[in-house]
Amino acid sequence: MRKDYMVEDNLVIEGARIGFRNFAGKEGKFNPAGQRNFCVFLEPEDGANLEKIGWNIKWLDPREEGDVETPYLPVAVNYKNIPPNILLISGQGKNRLSEAEVDILDWAEIKNVDIVIKPYNWEVNGKRGVKAYVKSMYVTIIEDEFAEKYYDVPDSGDEIPFED
Repeated sequence: MRKDYMVEDNLVIEGARIGFRNFAGKEGKFNPAGQRNFCVFLEPEDGANLEKIGWNIKWLDPREEGDVETPYLPVAVNYKNIPPNILLISGQGKNRLSEAEVDILDWAEIKNVDIVIKPYNWEVNGKRGVKAYVKSMYVTIIEDEFAEKYYDVPDSGDEIPFED
């Protein structure tokens, strides 16, 4: 791989807009089973600049006539070699999400995402590219009105109340 085609620096984005969430790695029309991923939406200028330096930027067609294409970066979530540091931020503090727990982000109501994305430069059969992986991610969720009120109430476990 030629040096001028390599992306070496991590990409740091505060206040990232994410979508197409599949932290569970569910099989779908565009996703093989087991591949956890999501996309980071970018401003057109940022997408064009990142594409120029080698990142794998995709472009969504405009929704309405007169709109511009929306760039996005597909990002993989892989726990195999070097697990990502993904933290869920709530009113009760921060909790690191394990591979078994990270799928809750598929349905969470998200307030903010700060993320560090690491590049993986690849070359196969003369083709080359850059795949984006989560290095660390801090996800602040929106909690409902009762989350703080019932935070200290202990879980009942498997016990069924009022059973004879």
